[in-house]
Amino acid sequence: MPASPSSSAQFAREQVAQRLRDLRADAGITGTELAVHCGWSHPKTSRIENARTPPTPEDIRRWCRACGAEDQAADIIVQSRDAESQYVEWRRKVRAGLKRLQDSYVQLYRSTALFRVYSPTLVPGLLQTEGYARALLSGSARLLDLPDDAEEAAAARLERSKIIHEPGRRFVMLIEEGALHYRLGDDDAMAAQLGYLLTVGALPSVSLGIIPSATSDRLLWPQELFHVYDDTLVSVELLSARVRVTQPSEIVLYLKAFEQLQSMAVYGAEARALIVRAIDALH
Repeated sequence: MPASPSSSAQFAREQVAQRLRDLRADAGITGTELAVHCGWSHPKTSRIENARTPPTPEDIRRWCRACGAEDQAADIIVQSRDAESQYVEWRRKVRAGLKRLQDSYVQLYRSTALFRVYSPTLVPGLLQTEGYARALLSGSARLLDLPDDAEEAAAARLERSKIIHEPGRRFVMLIEEGALHYRLGDDDAMAAQLGYLLTVGALPSVSLGIIPSATSDRLLWPQELFHVYDDTLVSVELLSARVRVTQPSEIVLYLKAFEQLQSMAVYGAEARALIVRAIDALH
């Protein structure tokens, strides 16, 4: 079973806490003594050391000064900021609009050679048509109480997705069959989306696998939607956040899960038959 999506974030926070705890121990001072030097209460020291409260840059500077390790403050501040960036709230990420969110992925896409995507309920973003993307993004805007710039955001998503036609990259996509039947937009938009899957799934750079709903003896139950960028980053999409998994051991776990899900999927003619069946069900 893949680790909880927030585990990488928590692990990163614990690494910062451990480093600060080690500095205090090496300096030979107690938690109470450190609190006096830093000008705060002892419980705050305990919360920081147990990764319950993330330290601010000023907290880290004071801590390092109290331990005679001021030269380490800058490095720990960077480490702490990276730990906090592991868990990114959607509301904070999309504050500038959904279009800006789409544009923020461009650099990551450009630097990735192998994309692996597993989606239990949606057509992956790289394979979405404009009507489908617009309906999805408009729903997200309503849920998050944001201005609805779904028109511009959908156009940005399609522009970003053109990378799928560029040479030198490989796209391995896995979806559960149910994703073909969850309707976003009207029937015409859904029909166009399913028809596009027939086209894009035939591209040499794309491997499109569909896990049939009737699969017996599943090796692995449906998981959360996740993207694997090369072998260095997993992005897990939750209702409230996007979680970046960077711990090598957790990435390996997601890759193992992906391989098991991949082994249950059908491809080629069998996959196309499932898509055609979903198209027929629209009428």
